[in-house]
Amino acid sequence: MSTPPPPMPQSAAPEWQAAPGSPYPAPGQDHLGYTSPIPVVRTHLGHALASEWTKIKSVRSTMWTLGVFVLLVVGIGLLTGVVVASSDPDLGSESPLALGFFGLLLGGMCVITLGVLTTASEYGTGMIRTTMVACPSRGRVLLAKALVFFLLAFTVTLVCATLVGFLHVSLLGEYNAKDPSGEEWLKGTAGISLYLALLGTLSLAIGSIIRHSAGAITIMIGAVLAPLVIALFMFSSSLRDVQQALFEYSIPNQMSVFYANSLTESGPSGWDPLWIMLVVTGVALGGAFALLEKRDV
Repeated sequence: MSTPPPPMPQSAAPEWQAAPGSPYPAPGQDHLGYTSPIPVVRTHLGHALASEWTKIKSVRSTMWTLGVFVLLVVGIGLLTGVVVASSDPDLGSESPLALGFFGLLLGGMCVITLGVLTTASEYGTGMIRTTMVACPSRGRVLLAKALVFFLLAFTVTLVCATLVGFLHVSLLGEYNAKDPSGEEWLKGTAGISLYLALLGTLSLAIGSIIRHSAGAITIMIGAVLAPLVIALFMFSSSLRDVQQALFEYSIPNQMSVFYANSLTESGPSGWDPLWIMLVVTGVALGGAFALLEKRDV
């Protein structure tokens, strides 16, 4: 029987030394005294708001939709004022601010479109995955999107509505028995701006739920136009109550309430449309948050 060869002599492992000036300790040394050169900052809602503001101001869809919105609201408002003034109208006690309704009704389609694109477009491009990696708190992402969009939509609408209001008062003031009161100015500028901003935020929530831009935009446009169209074809007397409710709570009629020019004699009045839209938007955002927590991105 052959004897096995003797084992090879074991040499001690070399002692590695940290390079001079290196922030990293050598292997085996104590790591308790190490301080990372990269600052560690606890993230918060402000970071998410900054991220969403950067995104919404960087994409071309924002500039296109808001540009068309301004063109519709100011352009139609100015054109309406000029046409009415040239016809030598007798406005009586009606406020000139009511003429701004037509441009804002059409401009609302742009607000709806931008609200949907704020969320749904990220699902179409796959950008939502990057967003969720950067901010794993999904509720914070949805809240940041809603806040940034709401403030942007409210600001742009307020500026346009106020500008159109001043144009109408200057053009038609001589035909009006009295100037608009403070409450009329508040409802015709800030009130309608809050309503349209909430309508856009509702669209944002629907876009987050549907996750498809074309589908969500179609649903929202249908919600604006369908009640009036359906009510027009309800000829049966047994459907009279349903027809009246569709007229009263349709979005165009609720918008006209802010100008004291409701399409119906009953239904929402004063600031009621704003509270209705606030409740509906809150419910939609709650549903979007619940689905966002359960679904994969």
